[in-house]
Amino acid sequence: MMLMRTDPFRDLDRWAQQVAGTAARPAVMPMDAWRDGDEFVVEFDLPGISAESLGLDVERNVLTVHAERRGLDQDREMVAAERPRGVFTRQVFLGDTLDTEQIRATYHDGVLRLSIPVAEKAKPRRIKIASSNEHAVINA
Repeated sequence: MMLMRTDPFRDLDRWAQQVAGTAARPAVMPMDAWRDGDEFVVEFDLPGISAESLGLDVERNVLTVHAERRGLDQDREMVAAERPRGVFTRQVFLGDTLDTEQIRATYHDGVLRLSIPVAEKAKPRRIKIASSNEHAVINA
């Protein structure tokens, strides 16, 4: 006879970890973002997702990433099913200083990489100072 320890909250805990993620098991669509010169780079880990099932939308300053990992055949007898399946969505709020018209996206080895350039109006610029004999004129 084999003794098994039961925990009535185990399934609830597992579900909460899959939805919210933990330090040991991150959320479904983990992301890194950084600035590299005159552009921001955002990478999403999407292992096992086909490129055809990815979607990107930008509305105002909200970037939405859609991904789908298809379910398995129903006639399989699953021994373990820990990989999340279905449709996943993540939104990223972009600053006004980014040029959302020029976003570039690539997908390679399960990593979706977005390159978002800084808008020209937000880049630092040098202002010329002109002077005349009587008073200085500053052009902005």
